[in-house]
Amino acid sequence: MPGSTTLGPGHGVDAIDHPDAQRLTTVMRELHRLLTATGPERLTHAQVTALCEGDAHARMDFTAWVERVTHELERATA
Repeated sequence: MPGSTTLGPGHGVDAIDHPDAQRLTTVMRELHRLLTATGPERLTHAQVTALCEGDAHARMDFTAWVERVTHELERATA
């Protein structure tokens, strides 16, 4: 559908409006920055553990996933 970004798989294909996809891209970009930052802006170990459903050792995998999804969203919304 023009003006949307397709998300799937699932029970069907869902689409979100292009402005929403752009906003999600911005959020994911900022999340990646906070994961990789140094200093006081960096997400703490406890915060990342909470984002990773209690997995205390998931920071590297989560960071890589956020980066990959961010790039995919950037391509989809360009």
